[in-house]
Amino acid sequence: MRAAEQQYIRVIMALCGRALQKRLAFSRNILKPTAVCHKRQISESSSPKSKASVQTVDHVLYTQEHFALKDSLRKIIDQEINPYVDKWEEEGQFPAHKIFKILGSAGFLGVNKPVEYGGLGLDFSYSVAVAEELGNINCGGIPMAIGVQSDMATPALARFGSAELKKEFLLPSIMGDRVACLGVSEIGAGSDVASIKTKAVRKGDEFIINGGKMWTTNGAQADWMCLLANTSDGPPHKNKSLICLPMDLPGIQIARKIDKLGMRSSDTVEVFFDDVRVPCKNVIGQEGMGFTYQMLQFQEERLWGVANILTTMENVVQETINYTRQRKIFHQPVLYHQVVHFRLAELQTEIELLRSLLYRCTALYIKGNDVTKLASMAKLKAGRLARELGDSCLQYWGGMGFTSDVLVSRFYRDSRLMSIGAGADEVMLSIICKYMDTLPKK
Repeated sequence: MRAAEQQYIRVIMALCGRALQKRLAFSRNILKPTAVCHKRQISESSSPKSKASVQTVDHVLYTQEHFALKDSLRKIIDQEINPYVDKWEEEGQFPAHKIFKILGSAGFLGVNKPVEYGGLGLDFSYSVAVAEELGNINCGGIPMAIGVQSDMATPALARFGSAELKKEFLLPSIMGDRVACLGVSEIGAGSDVASIKTKAVRKGDEFIINGGKMWTTNGAQADWMCLLANTSDGPPHKNKSLICLPMDLPGIQIARKIDKLGMRSSDTVEVFFDDVRVPCKNVIGQEGMGFTYQMLQFQEERLWGVANILTTMENVVQETINYTRQRKIFHQPVLYHQVVHFRLAELQTEIELLRSLLYRCTALYIKGNDVTKLASMAKLKAGRLARELGDSCLQYWGGMGFTSDVLVSRFYRDSRLMSIGAGADEVMLSIICKYMDTLPKK
């Protein structure tokens, strides 16, 4: 890439507006990560507030364009989101339409989606970079809600949906004009997706839907749902379809808003369907392929979640270092006790190992490889490390860690979901065992 083109890309990305999409629509074939390392200027301290002098490091996956995208997103986080996070945490909901419109206008809700539907047309490594940067939001609920919009409810639609469905649902979701939610889990079927009971019975050119969904992120504010429902009585892995379901249809009832342990700024609801009629043309792709589509969709969701929590874990470690350096016990800083600085070194090492797995998995994925096993390993490790890191760091904050005033306590609550959502740890282990051919034969 010529130096003039590189400079042009950085300037346009820094503008962080719709011009970003127009330029990337022209040069999306240029912006591809290569196998070589790329250099970036980064802060000597990993603290999100540090403005220290910079040093040059090599990066095995990201280009300068990835970092320019991250820097533009960071400006939005610092100006439009973090100043209001505490208020939204107290209220139990953030203004999704407002925030999604800001992000959509800047191009961050469709980074790897088709240009003709408002996306940037880039590969999935750019979505991972965005997910990492969203980890700088001072809570877990808002990044999760954004991830549902960009990488959980829309991948199957972008990949398999008809042009008509993409125009009606994908385009406004990427632009931030409509809020999406994902309807998979039910009261009796969470990680066991094949056991869902919600039915969509064909009658003429419509489906009549009955049942309900649980743990629906963005559900209270959503304009449409990517719904997984049984559309036949066939085998459980071949009788399901994904359906674009407008949330204002008669028969859809938001039963209750769920009060959660963490992720408090993200609204989560239980939804019921009572004879809801939706056109058969709203099925994404081929009828009966919903389970397969959802499993493919899960891979991006799991990688997105790993990338997102990596940044937050680094921030928690750095804030713990800063706090224990200034807090004294027995006449010396807490940090100076070997048990403390050794433990923090161990945790930082684990973060770096997880990052390497994520980048390897992402590099293989964008080349078209099946990364189900590696993505499951990364998701399993991320959930367990988040629990371990949150517990260890909170301990070093002492009584202050048991308050709601610090990031570490919020992370302690929010990160617990990582081992549950998008497939529990036990499901990840089963998937890994399947690929290792160690599961007992039925």
